Amino acid sequence: MEAIRTPGSHVQDSRGRSDSEDSDIDIHGNDQHHDEDDSHEEDEKHAVNNTNTNNNGGGGALSLVKTLSRVLSRPESNFDPGPPPDGGARAWCTVAATHLVVMTTWGTISSFGVFQTYYTSTLNAHSSVVTPSTISWIGSLQVFLLFFIGTFTGRLTDGGYFRHIYLLGTAFIALGMFSTADALDSLTSGNGNGNAKSAVWKLFLAQGIAMGLGNGCLFCPCVATLSTYFSKKRSLAIGMGACGTATGGLIFPSMMRSLLPRVGFAWTVRAMGFICVGCLLGAFWVIKPRTKPRGMRGALVEWSAFKEGEYSLFVAGSFMCFLGLYFAFYYLASFCRDIVGLAYEDSLNILLVLNGVGIFGRLVPNYLADRVGPINLFIPFAAVGGICMLCWMAVESEAGLYVWAVFYGAAAGGIQSLFPAGLTSLTTDLRKTGVRMGMVFTCNSFATLAGPPIAGAIITSMGGRYYGAQAFAGSTLLCGTGLLAAARMVKARKAQREGESGGVWKVKV
Repeated sequence: MEAIRTPGSHVQDSRGRSDSEDSDIDIHGNDQHHDEDDSHEEDEKHAVNNTNTNNNGGGGALSLVKTLSRVLSRPESNFDPGPPPDGGARAWCTVAATHLVVMTTWGTISSFGVFQTYYTSTLNAHSSVVTPSTISWIGSLQVFLLFFIGTFTGRLTDGGYFRHIYLLGTAFIALGMFSTADALDSLTSGNGNGNAKSAVWKLFLAQGIAMGLGNGCLFCPCVATLSTYFSKKRSLAIGMGACGTATGGLIFPSMMRSLLPRVGFAWTVRAMGFICVGCLLGAFWVIKPRTKPRGMRGALVEWSAFKEGEYSLFVAGSFMCFLGLYFAFYYLASFCRDIVGLAYEDSLNILLVLNGVGIFGRLVPNYLADRVGPINLFIPFAAVGGICMLCWMAVESEAGLYVWAVFYGAAAGGIQSLFPAGLTSLTTDLRKTGVRMGMVFTCNSFATLAGPPIAGAIITSMGGRYYGAQAFAGSTLLCGTGLLAAARMVKARKAQREGESGGVWKVKV
């Protein structure tokens, strides 16, 4: 029996099917792609139609239940927000807001060297049990949690919960900052080992765990959201956002140098906390997800990504790079005092140089990465970082440290900013940016957790000499360089098979 079709009507045929059910099939039998809202509207009309058509029989309720079941079990939407705008007020404001977020997260991490030196001198005055390696676990735990929960926060971002986890991260940052300010108060009541150990545990909980969780709730979701606003200028945009690391690396050590002698440790850290919370609340009103949430259906981890050779090699290469990358940020100030004999203020000046040149190390390579490919630049910057780390063993003067800090700071800045840019270049489905980025972050979290404490243990085992730790950090960076080169080769060969012109070494990756 043929159905009589009139415009705007839904008439059932002899099989009990409405033409709204066939709305996704054209006369040639090809699937038609509709927006999610349109498909919802069709299903709602179909449900009402079935109810009205069958209300005199017994099948109205059954038909409605079947229709609602089909709506609820619908696969993920194919909603396409269109190509990234690659500019405009909203996109560039998102870059500026991400810069502030990175300043409060990575900015405090890159400034941990000033805390490492201060904690070592303060706690050692009350207990000989507290070693530099023990203190470095605080900073390592902070970076570990930032990366480790990336899988979860990235998936929640893709699922539409960006603003929820952002506010949760802000709360953790506030809790961690203001608790850190009070962590050393117990030392004023006595000089026993118990007080020093209690202070260390408070620092672990406040600066390590609370701030680490806050950083993890903020960094991955914000970078993943930023990447959806850009295509051709994506690497530059991420680099500009990543410059927040250098901004924070200049502001927070300067605050420690200026405020610590005047108002003490507690109010210095509280002042940092007010700045961080203010920046985060301001950025909250600017950063808005652009892509349609894909819901929480599906696996938390996209295991199929590891079947891609370039993705797996990129994970391994970045893991090795991050294993040795942060040793200098944590121990440079201590090296200046213990080996070269500089005063605390002078050691902070060199740390400021190390962080400050990171601005150029993030902007220039990321600007070029949009033209030659982020992974193509990630490889030489990782190699330069490894070579600089090995050259550090020959530096024994203040002037030499300033020169070394310029070169390594630029290389480290390039590594930190090209890492997420290179990762997004391996992701074609923007709706999966958060989860694929979070997976790599989680893998790298174990490298950042273990790297500085391993280096600190090597220093302790060698009687305070840094040669072994410098060799360890340099070799891991060079090993990561080789793995990244292998990832680039796999990606380039795959691009050639897909028809991209030029030789393997000319492919933009």
